[in-house]
Amino acid sequence: MTAAAAPRGAALLSHLRAVLVSMRPRQWTKNLIVYMALLFSINQEWRPGEPSTWGPLLGEATLAFLFFCLISSADYLVNDVRDRESDRLHPRKRFRPIAAGQLSTRAALGWAGLLSAAALAGSFALDWRTGAVVVGYIALMLGYSFHLKHVVLLDMMAIAAGFVLRAMAGALAIDVPISPWLYVVTALGALFLTINKRRAELVLLQEDANRHRPILEEYSHDLLDQMASMVTASTVIAYGLYTFTADNLPENNAMMLTIPFVVYGIFRYLYLVHTRSEGGSPEEVLLKDWPLIVDILLWLAVSGTILVVFERA
Repeated sequence: MTAAAAPRGAALLSHLRAVLVSMRPRQWTKNLIVYMALLFSINQEWRPGEPSTWGPLLGEATLAFLFFCLISSADYLVNDVRDRESDRLHPRKRFRPIAAGQLSTRAALGWAGLLSAAALAGSFALDWRTGAVVVGYIALMLGYSFHLKHVVLLDMMAIAAGFVLRAMAGALAIDVPISPWLYVVTALGALFLTINKRRAELVLLQEDANRHRPILEEYSHDLLDQMASMVTASTVIAYGLYTFTADNLPENNAMMLTIPFVVYGIFRYLYLVHTRSEGGSPEEVLLKDWPLIVDILLWLAVSGTILVVFERA
């Protein structure tokens, strides 16, 4: 390698690292909601000793997951370009590559366009309905980045709608019907996380909150606590009703056995928000808090077991 090539190679690696960081891989955990349709269709697609379509469906759901990772990363790049000035006022976000000047706005927007094109092409190749949902997600996130994030209440509802679109894309990608209750639970769960994220931002930023995120001026701790209480109760009730009424679940209502895991998960998250001042980054909580991770794994294991065992009986 020549002396001139070495700095160019180092600059390229530095650029790619800044792009990858700006894509926020840790937040890809939000896209795991795409797999919900696959989980709740396991009793229809898997039979011991018989040819199964569950394997191919897993591949299709994984493709949908990857496409949403690409499109959500494109949205993060656009959002970071829009928020670079306010991010510089945040104690942690000021280190993001765009806010820190490590990645130019022109390069960030170029990568956003490339990621969006790849996600759109792939999703339409997978299923035109999945592609249509991705288009809707792009429109929603652009609306959020440029306007809705500054509209009280609609800022949080737009984020919740994004999670519903993820769940919908997962169902359409593998072509299985999903109970409307699952969409209701998804929306309420997303609102629960978003409300607590806003509260954590108020606690962390205090008097600088509205300078970093102007919409925070419209919220107060008391308002967010009341909203969180209502959404928490609604989420538990909606999930309980889902386990009893969804057509694709066992008729013996065995899915009700998973309710305690959902309740514990919600309570654990509230504990982290109110006693440890966490919740500002839900993806970090889900990746670092072992009691919550174990609870989610147990919910997955019990849900999968119930769906397979009772469907066999």
